[in-house]
Amino acid sequence: MTRIALGLSYDGSSWQGWQTQPHGQTVQDTLETALGQFAGTGLGLPTICAGRTDTGVHAAMQVVHLDTELARRPESWVRGVNAFLPPSISVHWAREVPDDFHARFSARSRSYVYLLWRGRVRPALWAGRAGWCFQPLDVAAMRQAARALLGEHDYSSFRSSQCQARHPVRTMTRLDIAERGDFLVFSLQANAFLHHMVRNIMGALLQIGQGRQPVAWMAELLAARDRRQGAPTFAPDGLYLSAIEYPRTFALAELDGGAAFLAPFTSAFDS
Repeated sequence: MTRIALGLSYDGSSWQGWQTQPHGQTVQDTLETALGQFAGTGLGLPTICAGRTDTGVHAAMQVVHLDTELARRPESWVRGVNAFLPPSISVHWAREVPDDFHARFSARSRSYVYLLWRGRVRPALWAGRAGWCFQPLDVAAMRQAARALLGEHDYSSFRSSQCQARHPVRTMTRLDIAERGDFLVFSLQANAFLHHMVRNIMGALLQIGQGRQPVAWMAELLAARDRRQGAPTFAPDGLYLSAIEYPRTFALAELDGGAAFLAPFTSAFDS
């Protein structure tokens, strides 16, 4: 058996999230079917991903692994599997990895980007690919409030009631907000994220940006550890899983992928 890691991107607009479902309208179901067709097994090849995304959420870089007896060159995996995938899902790279590599458990951190369009009229060309807020926003207040979320905390106030994580404690190392013309770009990094955590943080930040809550409310909400006191969950449209960090020993960091799509928005942060 050989363990293969794949890096892929997808437009989540037309999919019911990542995780397999009986109706089959998920990214995982579609990818596993394509892998089975490529392998000629007639059956889907099971995969494990770095981070499950919800309905309508995109991935500029998702990482999965699978175990197979099929021996093919990396480029053959990329071109062969893509031949069986719809245009909204694309494999960018493939690499043979050691047996101790695990797409989920080997990951050191996950990064998300949220693209928010600020404008009087909803952005037709970004429908399903960017969130939208037509009210004026106090970006300075949002940045100040965001600092309260950095570090290791119990994020119960930002956790969906359907969250299956064993505990709500996470460590967030980055929450930046940049202005790119009519866009606000939110960049978040943590060791892991809870179900709806980013979208619930977005909802709280917008409450503060619109002046509906003071800056201090973010710290109060975090301390409350009560989702019922939080803001409404914000739209998934502008949310992108943007990067997965692994130990250097796996040599995955240098592999390029769909994250290039976000480069015009995030490059100034990463320089």
